[in-house]
Amino acid sequence: MEIMADDYDTGDTLRPLVFRLHENVPSIVREVLLERGWTEFDRKEQDDADWNLYWRNSPFRMTDYHSIKPWQRLNHYPEAVRITRKDYLARHLKRMKGAYGSALYEFSPVAFIMPNDYAKFIAEYSNERQSVGRRPSYWICKPADLSRGRGILIFQDIKDLVYDCTVIVQKYISNPLLISGYKLDLRLYVCVTSFYPLTIYTYEEGLVRFATEKFDLGSLDNVYAHLTNTSINKYGASYKKYKEGIGCGCKWTFSKFRSYLRIFGVDDMLLWQKIKNIVILTLLAVTPLPVASNCFELFGFDILIDDKFKPWLLEVNYNPALCLDCSTDDTVKRKLLHDIVELLNFKQIDTLRQNQVAGTKAGRRQVPWSAAGGSTTEETPGLLACRKEAKCTSSVQPALQAARGSVRKVATLTKKTARAHPRKTLTSQLREKMNMMKIHSQAKAEAKNKQLSGAGHSPDKSAQLSHWLPTPDLCSYELTMHPYFLSDKDQRPIPRVGDFVLIFPFNEAALQASRDGIDVKSIIKEINKLVSKQLPSKEQNTKKRVSYLTSVGLYDLKNWSLYTREHSTCTQFIKVQDSVEILWKVIYKHCSGVLFQISS
Repeated sequence: MEIMADDYDTGDTLRPLVFRLHENVPSIVREVLLERGWTEFDRKEQDDADWNLYWRNSPFRMTDYHSIKPWQRLNHYPEAVRITRKDYLARHLKRMKGAYGSALYEFSPVAFIMPNDYAKFIAEYSNERQSVGRRPSYWICKPADLSRGRGILIFQDIKDLVYDCTVIVQKYISNPLLISGYKLDLRLYVCVTSFYPLTIYTYEEGLVRFATEKFDLGSLDNVYAHLTNTSINKYGASYKKYKEGIGCGCKWTFSKFRSYLRIFGVDDMLLWQKIKNIVILTLLAVTPLPVASNCFELFGFDILIDDKFKPWLLEVNYNPALCLDCSTDDTVKRKLLHDIVELLNFKQIDTLRQNQVAGTKAGRRQVPWSAAGGSTTEETPGLLACRKEAKCTSSVQPALQAARGSVRKVATLTKKTARAHPRKTLTSQLREKMNMMKIHSQAKAEAKNKQLSGAGHSPDKSAQLSHWLPTPDLCSYELTMHPYFLSDKDQRPIPRVGDFVLIFPFNEAALQASRDGIDVKSIIKEINKLVSKQLPSKEQNTKKRVSYLTSVGLYDLKNWSLYTREHSTCTQFIKVQDSVEILWKVIYKHCSGVLFQISS
C-alpha cells in the first residue's frame, strides 16, 4: 500500500492517500490508484478537503484552483482549452508563425477557420486550380470542438465541402508514411506539471495507431482508410482480422515502431528530436496560462509522419482516451498512469492532509507551505520566483483577507450562481473582466471624491465590496506552496520519473527564460540553436535512406524479405511475417556487417 512513513511527530495516525473521481472517468484510473493502496473519497464520511488527487474529464471551476490545499493535486489547468480546440490552436500557431517565422512553425498544415476565413480559403483554392502544372491539393474539414474523428470530411472539389458549425479546413497530407499500405499516426503523451514556470514531460512509450484498410486517395469517403482513430476503426470489418505486416487490431507501441525504423537504418533519434521541438513550440504558443498551484495537464499530441519522415502536428487532445480497447492499450496506459502518480511527487506529510503549522486540519484556512522540514515563511529559491504582484486597492485588501477564512462559503456561492447562467466562453469572460475593471476604476474615483469632500465612512462599504470575492482572479494572490515537481535537492524539475522525460527546460538558458514569466523570444533563440546543432549530414543521410527504402517498397511492404550477395549462409530469401523483434534477430544473426537489401 502507498502509505508513507512520516518524519514528523504529529501524534496522528497515518492514513492512505485519497483520490476523488468525477463522473465518466475511465475505470483504469480507479484501478491503478487502488492497486497503489489509495482509497476513494467518500463525501458522506470525509471532509470536503480530505483528499489528495481530484481527477475529472471536464474543467474545474476557478474556485477549485483558488482553494487548493498543499496536499492536493488537480488534473487540469485553467484555460487549457486554448490548445485543445482546433480553431484556437490554429489561431495561436498562425500568430507564432507570423511573430517568429515559418521556419520553426512549419509543422502544422495550412489551416482556415470557417466560416470566418471562407474568403481566404476560396482565394487559396482558386489560385491552386489556376496554377499551370500544379496538382490540386486534397483538403480535410474538422469540426472545431469535436473529437474521436467525428464529423471529419476529406475532399478535393469544393462542391463537396459542407458544414453546419465552426470548422477548420486544412491541407490534407496526401503522402503519409505507410506500413504495408496502411496509414498511421502517433499518439504522444505529454504531461505539463506547470505553465508558470513552463515544465514539460513527454512519455517515452506511446501508441502508433493504424487505419484498418489500405490507404487510397481514390476513395476519400472511406474513413477506415484515411482516419486512424480507434473509436472509428474498431467498428471496421478488418479490425479483428490479421493484416499482413500489421497484425490484428490497429495499434503498436512506440518501442515496436522504433525497432521497425532502426531495422531499415532510419535515424529515429533525429525524428524524435523534431517531435519534441513540436511539443515545446506548440505549448509556447499558448503561454502564459493563469497561475495555478498543484495542477497538471495530460495532453495527447497526434503526430503524423509523411513519406519524407517529416512530422506534422494534427491536433492536441484534452483528456486523451484512457479506455482499454486492446492489450497494447493496457500495456501503455496502465504504466502511464502509474508514472503520472509518481510524477505528482506526493510527500510523506501529504498523507495527513493537514497544513504543517500547528496541526491545522483539512478544510480550515490555508497557511503558507514549504518543503518538508523547512520554515513556512521561507521562500524557496530558483523556480519559486513565480509570485504575482498584488494589484488590489487598499480598500479591497481587508475584505479579501476576511474571505480567506471562508473559502468554502465563497465556492458554494459561486457554484449556485454559475448554475443560473449558461456556460461562459473565453470571449465573454474577457469582456466581463474588462467591464469589471472599468467599474472598479469608477468606484475608486467615486471613493476619492467622497474622501475629498469630507464624506464619512459608509458602514455598508464592506457589503458593497463582497460581490468582488467570488472572482478572486481580479485580485492577484501570492503562490506560497512549494511546487511539487521540483527536486528537494537542487530545486529544479526532476529530469526523469519512470518513462516521463523532462524536455523543457532543456538547458540553463531555457530555465532562466521561464523563471519570471515566459520569455518566449529567448526560448525561441535557444530552440534555434538546438536545431542548428543537428548536423546537416544526418538530414542528408536520412533523406538518402528514405529515398532508397521508398524505391524498394518500405512504404508498401507486403512481405519482409531480405538477401545478401556476399554471405554464403544467406543466399536464400528469409521470409519474415512475424513481429519486428524477430526480424531484427534474424538480421543481426545472419547479416551482421553484411550488405542486405529489402525486396517486396
